Amino acid sequence: MKITTSGESHGKGLFAIVEGLPAGLTLDLAEINACLALRQSGYGRGARQKIESDKAEILSGVRNRTTLGSPVTLAVFNRDYENWKEYMAPEGCDVSARRITKVRPGHADLTGMKKFGTDDARNVLERASARETAARVAAGTLCRQYLRALGVEIAGYVREVGEVADGGEYNFEQIKSDRLSELGMMNDSVQARAMEYIDALKEEGDTCGGIIELRVKGLKSGFGSCMTYSEKLDARLCAALMSVQAVKGVEVGLGFGAARLRGSLVHDEIFYDKERGYFRNTNRAGGIEGGMSNGEEMILRAAMKPIPTLMKGLNTVDTDTLSPAKAATERSDVCAVTACEIILESALCAELAAVVSLRLGGDTMEEVKERYGRLPQ
Repeated sequence: MKITTSGESHGKGLFAIVEGLPAGLTLDLAEINACLALRQSGYGRGARQKIESDKAEILSGVRNRTTLGSPVTLAVFNRDYENWKEYMAPEGCDVSARRITKVRPGHADLTGMKKFGTDDARNVLERASARETAARVAAGTLCRQYLRALGVEIAGYVREVGEVADGGEYNFEQIKSDRLSELGMMNDSVQARAMEYIDALKEEGDTCGGIIELRVKGLKSGFGSCMTYSEKLDARLCAALMSVQAVKGVEVGLGFGAARLRGSLVHDEIFYDKERGYFRNTNRAGGIEGGMSNGEEMILRAAMKPIPTLMKGLNTVDTDTLSPAKAATERSDVCAVTACEIILESALCAELAAVVSLRLGGDTMEEVKERYGRLPQ
């Protein structure tokens, strides 16, 4: 399974081509649009979310809501393109207007300008923008539906917002049913403190990030491989999460905490009885051992850095004049950690679906389900 996205932040739209979905998967467009709405939600979001109201369109690969086995093409058109056509139209436009030369620290602006040989950061930021993730959420939701057909479910929540942390522990069912809408956190009082924290940052023209925890339930053992490093499941999933804009760290299970504990407090002891078969009483490995799923619930966390576009502007250089300047400030969020959560779920679904498809193959969903059913737990 392979996903390719294209499109610019202020271009005609964002697009995704999903190759390798078997024939016979019934798609739910309403769920795709619900996930796109979640990507635009969350306390601390900026003005762009009031302009766009993302809806996906399926352009190919589906008939009567069912996949045909051919590539599925998804489109999320930009309503704001009408306001940017004069500067962004591929058929011809005024590239001298809306230039960005006061490059923003923490963005791809300056490095991208040097790499691609342009004197306008607009040519870089339009693609580097997190707006690109609209296509990934749409495609990732297709993959979520593929995984769900096999009994595999994904959920997540916001564990930390800047300096405000939730130290509680929650099971999969709680995360699915009790996640709060404003920030995607689990605890009312912790979320209220996080919202106050975001309000204070907004007054100061500053931003914050956070930590998201993701869970995978129902995946059988043996996905991924210990035989080559490129097939290791944790390596593939961590790379997928790190590919999301603003993510600066990923951990599995205890993660960095494992380095601070003795071995007897880290490794999950193995037991056996006739009814349960092999089992573990702990899940510190986060469902992955030796680069393979071990049948336990998978637990991953990702750290999102603060949004680098600050309304008060950071110190930088104007690449036209080489003089000191304040960084350009396009519309910006104070906190987008709620959006990052559903984006990370989608990225996880996409990579996990690719791993599952690689092992199972199958031209139809009937074949895929039959093959998955024969695997050991």
